[in-house]
Amino acid sequence: MKKTKIFDPADGFLPFTDVAEIADATVVKRGNQWWMYVAGQRKKDRGIHLFSASLAPGLPLSATGWRLTADRNDPTHVALLAGYESSGAWDLKGGRHCPSYVTGWDPVRKLWVDRIYYAGAAENPWGPYAIGFLEWDGFQWVDQPEPVFAANEGWEHGSVYEPNLIYHDGKWKLWYVAGSNQENYLVHGFAESEDGQTGWSTHKIFAPPEMKVFDFCVIKEGRGFEAVFSRVDLQNSSAPTAAGLWWCTADSRFRAIGLERARSDYDRRRSRLARRPMEAFNAIWRYRFNQAVCIL
Repeated sequence: MKKTKIFDPADGFLPFTDVAEIADATVVKRGNQWWMYVAGQRKKDRGIHLFSASLAPGLPLSATGWRLTADRNDPTHVALLAGYESSGAWDLKGGRHCPSYVTGWDPVRKLWVDRIYYAGAAENPWGPYAIGFLEWDGFQWVDQPEPVFAANEGWEHGSVYEPNLIYHDGKWKLWYVAGSNQENYLVHGFAESEDGQTGWSTHKIFAPPEMKVFDFCVIKEGRGFEAVFSRVDLQNSSAPTAAGLWWCTADSRFRAIGLERARSDYDRRRSRLARRPMEAFNAIWRYRFNQAVCIL
């Protein structure tokens, strides 16, 4: 696998003079232009914000040519993706993290909407977090007064973050991390909702904490699904079997059986496979180690 650097603080961000760091990208083609939505920091404050970058209209997807979006009033300053007029009470002090772009159907307004879900923290950059979104109103990204998804199960340890979503079969489907690095506890959860805001299904464990799965990013591909995710080596803990970047697939049966049946299969197998979480995980997804995409 060829790795190409796109943004690096060591190289600077000229012509921008106020950018300190860029990370956590979600990439999408909107119209005839590729966009990248990222979390980052400015030099003048310690907050974590969302920014955008883009390729020139009409260009194919490429690792080169990306340009951050400038502030309208100062071309040397990066533009905030959205203000904090409505959301500041729950995401300003702790910042906006882990953006995930998704287009889905709003059954109340009966229209397709573009959203960027993210994790926000009310007090500290290290959490605890809840998940909310920005929504495109046709002219700009608009913040929301409250998060739409929060921890409500004991196994979530009061914090949910790293959202990754798709819209499929009439549902907004959310994969997310619960717990925290600080307590050496990461578990991957799943829930779904008809409108992406309310009525979320019971929060389910998707991958157990011993797998140390992080950022499970799903896309629809052909008749099935693919996901790229990382397995991480937390501080002061033993590394998983292979920390790095991984790939897995689920075939078209995922559409028919949904998570509930997959979870029941998983739960039955987990009771007898407690020491083999990888095999239990495979009850839902085919887990594949691919040298082309695995970084160790």
